[in-house]
Amino acid sequence: MELLIWIIISICFIASFASIIFPVIPGPLVLWIGFLAYFFFLNGDSLSLFFWIGMVVLTVILIVSDIIANSYFVKRYGGSKWGERMAAVGVIVGSFIIPPFGIIIVPFILVIATELFQKRSTNESFKAAIGSLLGFLSGTVAKIIIQAIMIGWFFFDI
Repeated sequence: MELLIWIIISICFIASFASIIFPVIPGPLVLWIGFLAYFFFLNGDSLSLFFWIGMVVLTVILIVSDIIANSYFVKRYGGSKWGERMAAVGVIVGSFIIPPFGIIIVPFILVIATELFQKRSTNESFKAAIGSLLGFLSGTVAKIIIQAIMIGWFFFDI
């Protein structure tokens, strides 16, 4: 039984990283399923209160990091509010269209189209689309680092 629980925990941790490529997988949720599987079925006493508080804080940062990074870079590169929104929609839609490349290509195209629709120049539209790409990439790097910290902390605490 213990081996089965460890397999489930491992699958959850792997799925959390898969969520970076496939945003339809709820990365923070599967991480928590792994933590809670250990807590309830193996040895809950070995996870400290400090661990749980840290996981809550890191989970909030994990969820918000993608939104903040995308918004920041689209704004920084001259994108409009609609450009920011379409970048977020593009990541979700792109996860279903030619994954994993869709999560890069679809937001890029949507931001260019949105900015052009708002009568911006081609150069301005392209810059905003580059901003959405940089936002996605920086959010992805942040997610990888935060999830690795969470999983590392879990193994350190047990």
